[in-house]
Amino acid sequence: MTDEIIIGLFTARSETAIAETQRLYGRYFYSIAHGIVWNDSDAEEVVNDTYLHAWNTIPPAHPDSLKAFLGRVTRQLAIKRLEHNTAKKRGEGQYLSVIDELAECLSGDSGDEIPDQIALREVMNRFLHTLPPDVRGVFIRRYWHMQSIEEIALSCRMSESRVKSQLMRTRKKLKTYLMEEGFSV
Repeated sequence: MTDEIIIGLFTARSETAIAETQRLYGRYFYSIAHGIVWNDSDAEEVVNDTYLHAWNTIPPAHPDSLKAFLGRVTRQLAIKRLEHNTAKKRGEGQYLSVIDELAECLSGDSGDEIPDQIALREVMNRFLHTLPPDVRGVFIRRYWHMQSIEEIALSCRMSESRVKSQLMRTRKKLKTYLMEEGFSV
């Protein structure tokens, strides 16, 4: 079943839309959520909240890619769940350590303004397209999917030290790229 058909089911308010979304993308959403919250029940709850969000926003939203749209929703919901859990001293998963890794590349002084966020997103997309596909994949696995070094090494058939050094080199390239694009680092 295609995204367009599933979106049509959401528009028609058919519960089949949720079942089909779960069938196609459930594992993907779960892996995003679990990579951030590192807790099975919290990850499942985040995924269920993702389906609820889809139900409540489609329509009027009509995403070009249902997977990307709901993947981003899952990530945002998982981060909120992690912040909630961290406030209650329940643990923080990989999220905070991953953010610390990127802190040297990204400054926080312009992050509050929407135009700056949009510009940063565009620059990040351009940067990612400059990377070879295998390097880009490792970077995205770490900083979007919040996978651990060990998980990346296993899935990419690399040593953990190679993953770490590749990520370090990529972060340095990102820092230089952002500076060249006029972002304060």
